[in-house]
Amino acid sequence: MEGLAMLRQVIGQLQELLELYGSPPFHHPLDDHPRRWCLPNIDDTSADEYYSLVMAAGKSGKCEMLEPFNPPPSKKSRKERYQGKLSGSTPVPEVMEQEIWKEFPEDLFEAVIARLPIATFFRFRSVCRKWNSLLDSQSFSQHCAEIPHAIPWFYTITHENMNVGAMYDPSMRKWYHQPIFFLPAKMIALPVASAGGLVCFLDIGHRNFYVCNPLTQSFKELPARSVKVWSRIAVGMTLNGNSTSGGYKILWVGCDGEFEVYDSVKNSWSRLGSMPSNIKLPLSLNFRSQAVSIDGTLYFMRSDPEGIVSYNMVTGAWKQFIIPAPLHLSDHTLAEYEGRIMLVGLLTKNAATCVCIWELQKMTLLWKEVDRMPNIWCLEFYGKHVRMTCLGNKGLLMLSLRSRQMNRLVTYNVMSREWLKVPGCVVPRGRKRQWIACGTSFHPCLTATA
Repeated sequence: MEGLAMLRQVIGQLQELLELYGSPPFHHPLDDHPRRWCLPNIDDTSADEYYSLVMAAGKSGKCEMLEPFNPPPSKKSRKERYQGKLSGSTPVPEVMEQEIWKEFPEDLFEAVIARLPIATFFRFRSVCRKWNSLLDSQSFSQHCAEIPHAIPWFYTITHENMNVGAMYDPSMRKWYHQPIFFLPAKMIALPVASAGGLVCFLDIGHRNFYVCNPLTQSFKELPARSVKVWSRIAVGMTLNGNSTSGGYKILWVGCDGEFEVYDSVKNSWSRLGSMPSNIKLPLSLNFRSQAVSIDGTLYFMRSDPEGIVSYNMVTGAWKQFIIPAPLHLSDHTLAEYEGRIMLVGLLTKNAATCVCIWELQKMTLLWKEVDRMPNIWCLEFYGKHVRMTCLGNKGLLMLSLRSRQMNRLVTYNVMSREWLKVPGCVVPRGRKRQWIACGTSFHPCLTATA
């Protein structure tokens, strides 16, 4: 009886299969007669008789043995697939045949290496002297110039160690710490602007300028300014072309309207143009906001009246735009993405604080809110006196949010509108998280020279 029950179960599964798919089994082209499914009624047949029937059919060749119906395999989870790989045999690493790879064209080496991640390239420099000398190669510089800009890195200075720069790579979510060898002993210089892979530093006395490539330590001290202004100044930086090979310019401007432009090609400071009379002085510059560079024009944020002043580095023309700031705004700074001027700041009302993003509408010259930090993150700021510093304003923003009980670093991608928490900045072989004092974003470039 047990065998009879099993046979009934098999026949039931076959009937369900027929009802589900509604198609006969495969018809072999050599058969003259089409085969049919024959499902005998076994209610009145014993198991032994049915077994004899199946065996006789198998010998006559008129009936095929059928596999029991199995459901389609379910998709395995990532963990199960990973465990399955571990339990299997260890794959044998592929061996690069010397006879094949020795014929690899030399000019393609530079094209391939130029597309490697920055951190990977510095490891590859130790392979041989030839690869180590790529930074001085003109053809390698050309390959690097052809590659679209990667997402920017961030160069920061910490409160605990002002003589060591902390660089953050957002793609690898990793911090790198590099001593500032080029500065004189006991001098503190802060990053204030960047362009083309170079970072501009200004000492805390607002007297001396330095330009450096943080990746390669290519360094230059700029000549002394012709106008002696020791009060606080705002700084902006642009390229003369698409790369540093065509030179770069640096502008400083003071609240009383004094300004100068440094040209790396001439290696001198000069003053092109003058501040028009319709621009109200003093400028009341927002020094918390770094300058924004769009198509050779620098934009600075000012107050009283609220708005923006701009300077064209080619024509030397100054302009002023009166733009009212959003209500309840503090710690705001300018940003830029694909030619659009953005604004990021803290919006505080009663005890609630939130980080908001605005975009400048060109037709109305008004700020339009386009995004804000997730509410669940903003709840952490409730009832706290929060201060914010924007460390980079080129499409990817890094925000330092701090209070007595909190020290947070987050990034905001203007294109994808994605908020991410940044891992804590910890020095090598250390445990204590560093407090970020200031910083700027820069596009990492291996061949940019000061």
